[in-house]
Amino acid sequence: MTIAVELEAQILRLYHVEKWRCGTIANQLHVHHTTVQRVLAQAGLPRHGPPLRSSMIEPYLPFIRQTLEKFPKLTASRMYAMVRERGYKGAPDHFRHLISLHRPRPPAEAFLRLRTLPGEQGQVDWAHFGHIEIGRARRPLMAFVMVLSYSRDLYLRFFLDARMENFLRGHIGAFNAWCGLPSVLLYDNLKSAVLERQGDAIRFHPKLLAFAGHYRFEPRPVAVARGNEKGRVERAIRHVRDAFFAARKFADLADLNAQAEHWCRTQAADRPCPEDRSMTVRQALALEQPQLLTLPENPYPVEEQRAVKVGKTPYVRFDLNDYTIPHTHVRRTLNVRADLDQVRVFDGAQMIASHRRSYERDAQIENPQHLKTLEQFKRQARQHRGVNSLTKAVPACRLLLTRAAERGENLGALTSALLRLLDRYGAAELQSAVEHALRTGSAHTHTVRAALERQRVARGAPLWRDNLDERRATNKMRMSRRG
Repeated sequence: MTIAVELEAQILRLYHVEKWRCGTIANQLHVHHTTVQRVLAQAGLPRHGPPLRSSMIEPYLPFIRQTLEKFPKLTASRMYAMVRERGYKGAPDHFRHLISLHRPRPPAEAFLRLRTLPGEQGQVDWAHFGHIEIGRARRPLMAFVMVLSYSRDLYLRFFLDARMENFLRGHIGAFNAWCGLPSVLLYDNLKSAVLERQGDAIRFHPKLLAFAGHYRFEPRPVAVARGNEKGRVERAIRHVRDAFFAARKFADLADLNAQAEHWCRTQAADRPCPEDRSMTVRQALALEQPQLLTLPENPYPVEEQRAVKVGKTPYVRFDLNDYTIPHTHVRRTLNVRADLDQVRVFDGAQMIASHRRSYERDAQIENPQHLKTLEQFKRQARQHRGVNSLTKAVPACRLLLTRAAERGENLGALTSALLRLLDRYGAAELQSAVEHALRTGSAHTHTVRAALERQRVARGAPLWRDNLDERRATNKMRMSRRG
């Protein structure tokens, strides 16, 4: 760390003129004592005062330096064990401090200033900007940033994840904003760009390669530990954090992206161009745009596609939420395709459902017609099961139901009434009562019930209690009408 020239001169004066010790100078000037020692060592002036005491490590320094030159990354704990075997008696903590002073340092690396031509290169990266609450969901807020290396014009768009589909959507948005694209795009070792890397051998993501082939640009990853190669996008992200996102208020993701687009086209575009301070980024972009690659006539299709296995309920699970489908497609594996606004469900090539996309958590997005159709199907199924059980136990009921259907009666209510009579009187008595009702030409439940009561009275059995109450209520109603 460099210090001010005035402070360095004051340290030298207090040490050599006032004869202060290093600790006293450090306390009075509020600096670390190692800073004072470094200034004195760099000055090369003779040390005054009593001679320094010899350190316990000095006899072992030749061995330590020789070992560290051969193995520069050897840990201090291992070196301490090796020196202890050779007779060193000091403590491990102090030894670790001394080793840090004698460990060889790699020489400082110098970098050339990288310059690009207009339309030659762009740089791409993701940046994390915390989280956003949407209903019960807490989703990451990711910023896609692309910057043109010559003009430094930047494109900024926020997404709720860093998946491949949003990565490509960010590219398309930037290309459309510039009405073109650079010849080369630089990437860090993102999972969206590089799947595997061993030395110079690189395996790109196949979707990115297909996307690059469609737009005819060259994807190029930067070298490992070479952040200077994509320093333009890193500085752009830092500028976004400081000049745009800091203390920014927004209602939702759409509002944030609208503010980001306005900021990119106004404040960010009016800043001085680092390549040529005499013009703004907006003016540099006007010079660079004619050199950009033209866009293809057809845009690249970007959709999230997932194979989803449907259970017993008519819902598909996608991105933390449930979406209804027709009940006829349960217990199948369906294909879900989604963009930023819509979720569509396909069974093969047939689209069976379409919903607005929800970014909440555990929400149920329902089409009322799907559930209404299921309820009607369940009602018909219950009626069908009732008719089957009734006609199987009492075959004469089939003809009774047929004649009732011809009259337009409610078969569900008739079936439920006959099933109650079946439970109460049994199949044999109900069969006889239904046959009697059919012979008399009065195929109604009250005719069947009257026949069952006569059969019961003929056997000397008492009437059912609810039948007596029903008769009394009926007679009472008739008397009141006559009165």
